[in-house]
Amino acid sequence: MTTPVTSSAAASPSPPAPAEAASGAPSIPVLRPALDTIPVYKAGKVPAAGAQTTYKLSSNENPYPPLPSVLEKVTASAASMNRYPDMGVAALHAALADKFKVEAAQIATGAGSVAVLYHLLQAVCSDGDEVVYAWRSFEAYPIAVGLTGAHGVQVALTSGARHDLPAMVDAITEATKVVVVCTPNNPTGPAVHGKELADLVEAVPPHVVVVIDEAYREFVTDPECVDALELAHGRSNVVVLRTFSKAYGLAGLRVGYAIAPAR
Repeated sequence: MTTPVTSSAAASPSPPAPAEAASGAPSIPVLRPALDTIPVYKAGKVPAAGAQTTYKLSSNENPYPPLPSVLEKVTASAASMNRYPDMGVAALHAALADKFKVEAAQIATGAGSVAVLYHLLQAVCSDGDEVVYAWRSFEAYPIAVGLTGAHGVQVALTSGARHDLPAMVDAITEATKVVVVCTPNNPTGPAVHGKELADLVEAVPPHVVVVIDEAYREFVTDPECVDALELAHGRSNVVVLRTFSKAYGLAGLRVGYAIAPAR
């Protein structure tokens, strides 16, 4: 049975035409039509003033506070808030490069791994392009794709709430620019096994970028899963996303990164 494939943009209504002035020009600023196809992200109910402590379970926040050593560093750095930060993030790039045994030029950082994904899609995608990803998966994917003007091609999960990777490969067309794999998948949980992920990477055309979103990599205990960096090594089209928000408990600092080909 073929897994249904849908386009996140196809089902959206056409944007209303802007009001026109007597001259024929719009009477109000006109936004990009693509914005009308983007779903609204629901962040959850805002806590009432004076209410009890609220825990946003949908955000998957680490309930434990940062390590004392981290708090010491943050406190010390607060004294230099009058200075702009290093725009090249050289120290962090160097530390990550040393940890993962890659070149510093292979590291990109942003305000959470989702920001790095936004930048990547904006660099790769244009109007009419396609981005393939499983659904349901991370709620930010349709928004990030839609902002570029590209179409999101959503491939349904299997009955076990896992990625249907063969169906994702089948969904690739000449318009496909990016394939996104979230492992472990947010919000369903299963992680993609090593062989099936390797098979996907092999099957995707070399001009299509494969983004492996490993925001929850540190929580994986399944022995059949592999470190995506092993698959990315030596490949020109594989990008691995990770973050300090989850396992490291630093969601408030918004520090995510990608490991990718230096180009």
